[in-house]
Amino acid sequence: MPELPEVETTRRGIEPFVVGHRIAGVTVRDPRLRWPVREDLADFLSGRPIQAVERRAKYLLLRLDDDDRVLIHLGMSGSLRLDDPSNPPRKHDHVEWHLDNGRVLRLHDPRRFGAVLTDRVEAPHQRLQKLGPEPLDPGFDGDYLATRLAGRRVAVKQAIMNADIVVGVGNIYASEALFLAGIHPMTPAGRLDHDQCRSLTAAIRQVLAAAIDQGGTTLRDFLAPSGNPGYFRQTLNVYERTGQPCRRCGTPVERIVMGQRSTWFCPACQPESE
Repeated sequence: MPELPEVETTRRGIEPFVVGHRIAGVTVRDPRLRWPVREDLADFLSGRPIQAVERRAKYLLLRLDDDDRVLIHLGMSGSLRLDDPSNPPRKHDHVEWHLDNGRVLRLHDPRRFGAVLTDRVEAPHQRLQKLGPEPLDPGFDGDYLATRLAGRRVAVKQAIMNADIVVGVGNIYASEALFLAGIHPMTPAGRLDHDQCRSLTAAIRQVLAAAIDQGGTTLRDFLAPSGNPGYFRQTLNVYERTGQPCRRCGTPVERIVMGQRSTWFCPACQPESE
């Protein structure tokens, strides 16, 4: 699944080519995404300028002339690609935006778990209303995390993947951040002290910033809008490295399953709490 760095990579990739241009037309080839695409999307968007491309959590936001927005979610395997309209659409190119600069922005989504929604800036879509802070914003710090984790018995890895607490920390980056912070993923969240919370928030910010700089982590389906893969996978410390030596201490990396998700950690660098 594209996570925050992959979505931010997509945002940065398309922004220079769509901002300031008008939507000349919209083609919906298959409205059956995670939620049905509104029937009047083409009429709603045609002729309107794109003022900005923003991101909230894993949603891309195309802000229009009078603060209407298009919310795009890439789902499990979706991608956005700028293309020449003379190139035929691929099998799973479900929605495309034709721009007045002669380019077309195509949403490719083989599994159709993505979404194309609309809202207004002053009336955010319900999918955005209860989201926690962005992990790279100043407000996400050790004091905030300590307050939100206090008294929680859930494992810390599951806690930091909860979008009500902080957005965009998916399975890859949660595993990597906990390794950098030296915290076992099954540690009850409420047991972390302030120093550990400060270390963990710093690690989350470090991991996500590095992944964005390297264009995300290509696993199976994700490619940047340029068609290039992300390179962060080459520097992963624990994710999908079962049995391989820890890059820090040489101890074999272990894998466990938490909440139906695989989790990787170094038992020496991330000892279980007593």
